[in-house]
Amino acid sequence: MKIATFNINNVNRRLPNLLRWLRAAKPEIVCLQELKSTDAEFPIQAIEKAGYGAVWRGQKTWNGVAILARNAEPVLTRTALPGDRNDDEARYIEAAVNGILVTSIYLPNGNPQPGPKFDYKLDWFKRLRSHAAKLLKQDIPVVLAGDYNVAPTASDIYPTKSWDKDALIQPKSRAAFKALVDQGWTDAIRTLHPSKPMFTFWDYKRNRWPRDAGLRLDHLLLSPAIAPRLIKAGVDRKIRGEEGASDHAPAWIVLG
Repeated sequence: MKIATFNINNVNRRLPNLLRWLRAAKPEIVCLQELKSTDAEFPIQAIEKAGYGAVWRGQKTWNGVAILARNAEPVLTRTALPGDRNDDEARYIEAAVNGILVTSIYLPNGNPQPGPKFDYKLDWFKRLRSHAAKLLKQDIPVVLAGDYNVAPTASDIYPTKSWDKDALIQPKSRAAFKALVDQGWTDAIRTLHPSKPMFTFWDYKRNRWPRDAGLRLDHLLLSPAIAPRLIKAGVDRKIRGEEGASDHAPAWIVLG
């Protein structure tokens, strides 16, 4: 089973890119972020024509998350991260697909920092850890997939000081990610590729894609009940180089 996470950066604008990738990669499950689409504008007809059922939570202009399943209908379990009734940003969706509980996470960027946006990022992380801990106690197969907006270590960003003040690599951001993984989750891509950069994001500015000036922001974390099934993991880098591409590339795993 192939499971992928892909920050599509506007699902309608990038729909041709998404459909080409779905045809080529044939993932069983796809977790999308940054739909930048209302619920009504989500291109469900085109996605169903491509052979995928879907659940989604959109938001006008910003955010938005979805889960697609090939030749199946995801069973929706949550459309929001618990812990803050006043948080109306569309950043979390959760569904059961073929016996696996899968999330699509679009964690807050946190810039500029310090400030309220960074505080929101850290608070969101805290809520995610609380919910993730409850999932672990259930001892079920879970994949926490999504754009975490964190490059966890120095090996997850190209050699540079230009991002030093960015929320993506702050010590508190990295500590929050580490605290989540340390609950007992397996960082699938880093586990199978301990020394390669495995970048998933290249900013549009400053010629960063041609220079391979990337960051690893998109992660798939596996619960102990499913981690032993991990066979392969990778990043479909070439998707980032296509005409009209998202600034992210799909990250994926294969489970036996």
